[in-house]
Amino acid sequence: MSTTRRTFCTGTAALLLTPEHLLSQSAPPSPRATSRPDVAAIDHDRILAAADKALTQPIAPLTTLPCPHSPGTPHDYYSEADDSWPDDSDPKAAWTQRPGKPNPKAFLAHRDALLAMAMAVPALTAAFVLTKDERYAKQATAHLRAWFIAPATSMTPNLANASVIPPAKSGRPEGVLEAVHLAEVAVSIPFLATSESLAQEDVDALTTWFTSYHDWLTTSRLAGLARDRKNHDASSWLLQATACARLNTKDDRPLTQLRQQFKSSTIRAQITSDGNFPHELTTPNPYRNSLFNLDMLAGVCELITTRFETVWDSDLQDGPGMRSVVARMYPFLADRGTWPYKADAEYFTALPWRPPSLLFAARAYMRPEYAELWRKLPADPRIPELQRFFPIRQPLLWVTRPRP
Repeated sequence: MSTTRRTFCTGTAALLLTPEHLLSQSAPPSPRATSRPDVAAIDHDRILAAADKALTQPIAPLTTLPCPHSPGTPHDYYSEADDSWPDDSDPKAAWTQRPGKPNPKAFLAHRDALLAMAMAVPALTAAFVLTKDERYAKQATAHLRAWFIAPATSMTPNLANASVIPPAKSGRPEGVLEAVHLAEVAVSIPFLATSESLAQEDVDALTTWFTSYHDWLTTSRLAGLARDRKNHDASSWLLQATACARLNTKDDRPLTQLRQQFKSSTIRAQITSDGNFPHELTTPNPYRNSLFNLDMLAGVCELITTRFETVWDSDLQDGPGMRSVVARMYPFLADRGTWPYKADAEYFTALPWRPPSLLFAARAYMRPEYAELWRKLPADPRIPELQRFFPIRQPLLWVTRPRP
C-alpha cells in the first residue's frame, strides 16, 4: 500500500511521542498484518468456551443477595469500600481506609454478582452472533429479565449506596466505577433484539431501565462528583453514560452532548501532550490504571463515533488526544519492562492482557502493528481480581453491527 500523507503523519507522530529506545524493542508486524483483523475468527473458541460456561451459570440478581445493614430495599445496589476497616475497639466508630489488602468482611456480594452477570451476558451474546444458536440468546435474555425487567427481582437504576464506608449510609463517587461493566451489557442488547428470545416489549423495558440509569448518572450529585474527576472514575462515568444514551434511539441529544464533552473537556482533563494519563501515574497501580483508563476511553470513542464524525481524531492543538496516548502506551504493552514509572503495587507481572483499546485504535488509525500486538497478548486477565479492571471482554460486539 502506498504511503499517504495521513499514514506518514500518523507514523511520525508516534515516533515523536514515543522514546526511540522503546520503539526499537517492538517487533515489526508480520507481512500479513492488517489493521482490521477478523475478530470473529480470532476470538471464536474463546467466546464459545465462555458462553458454554455461562449457559449453566446461576442467575443471581440483587434480591437473592440481601444485606441486613443496607439502608435501601432488596432491589437497591449496596457495597462497602473494600479498603476500609472497622475499629475493633469501637464498633460504632467510622471505618478507616487502609490501602493494600482488602477487608474480607466488607459487603461485596452485589459488586461480584453484577460483575458475573456482566461477564455472562456479553459472552452469550457474542456466541449468539457467531452461531445464531438461540440457546445463548435465551440464557442472556433470562439474565436481563431478572436484573432489569422483572418487578420482583429488578435492580433499582442507581448506585446511591455503592462503596459505602460504614457507618455512613450513602455511597461515594468511587462506587460508580463498580458498574462500569454495565456498558458492555448495554452494547449487547441490540444484538439480542435480533433473536427470537428477546421480545420488543423486553427491548422497550430494557431501554427504559438504562434511560433511567442515564438520568441518575446525569442528575445525581454523587454521580456528578465522579464525572468531574480527572481520572478513571470520570472515564467510567462517561463510558456508562454513553452506552446508556446510545440505546435511546429516539433522542440523540444526550449522545451529542457526551460527544461534545469528550472533545471539549475529557481530553484536556486527562491526557497530556506527551500521551500520559498524569492522574493515573500517581496511583498505587499506575500501569494497570493507565491501561484500564485507555480501554474505557477507547470504548467511548467507539460508541460516539459516527459515519459522519470520528472522535478518534479529536486531537487538541498542543498534542493531547487518543492518538498520542495510544502511541505512548504501545511500546509499554509490547514490553512491560520498558515501563518508565513505578511498578504497580499489585499484580504488575500479571499484566498486560489483550486491551481492546489496541484493536479499536488499529482500526481507527490504520495501524496494523497495534492489531498484531492485540492478537498476541493474553486474551483475559489470569487473576480473578483483575477482572474488575477489564471493562470490555467481547470486542466482537463493539466492531460489529447488529444484523437481523
